[in-house]
Amino acid sequence: MKFTVLLSGGLDSTTLLAHLIDAGHEVACLSFDYGQTHRRELDAAAHFANFYDAPHSILRLPGIFSGSALTHDAEMPDGHYTDESMRVTVVPNRNMVMLSIAASMAIQNGSDGVAYAAHADDRGTYLDCRPAFIAAMREALSLCHWEPPMLLAPFADWSKCDIYKEALRLGVEVGTTWSCYAGGSSPCGVCGACSARSEAMKGTT
Repeated sequence: MKFTVLLSGGLDSTTLLAHLIDAGHEVACLSFDYGQTHRRELDAAAHFANFYDAPHSILRLPGIFSGSALTHDAEMPDGHYTDESMRVTVVPNRNMVMLSIAASMAIQNGSDGVAYAAHADDRGTYLDCRPAFIAAMREALSLCHWEPPMLLAPFADWSKCDIYKEALRLGVEVGTTWSCYAGGSSPCGVCGACSARSEAMKGTT
């Protein structure tokens, strides 16, 4: 089967890309430049699309998203995820917008569906990673076309530690993935994304 993968260049989406290829699927990658503070992730996405020899599109969504620490509109919190502190990193309706665009592209490029790397550890903060959202999007996509694309979220019940273990199994260049929410040229090590990544890695030792 062929899937259009939402690829940010982070650990989760890159592992998803490798996971689908390992399962024998054909893939096309889609990334978004939406004014995120951490645009460095797009370089990682381009690297991995090239590494896995997958077609890759980067779409610009200027001015659509605001009100989040990830789009320069709030102070970036440090430390591990908590529902309250990390709420400022929510980009409102981001996954619904991106999945809708991915579905349109999937229909055009002949993909059987779209895939994204929602996982269980994100459910507390990011509502568009919850099972109810995934189910609703599946229903919506089933009604969008005569040959509708399916929605694949194989990590929905996985922890980030599970994803890291899968990355190791698949030989993913973990050090080249980009998870940091800060806008620097190297990971800050203290933002929520860096903290979650570090905790996941420690959980495998």
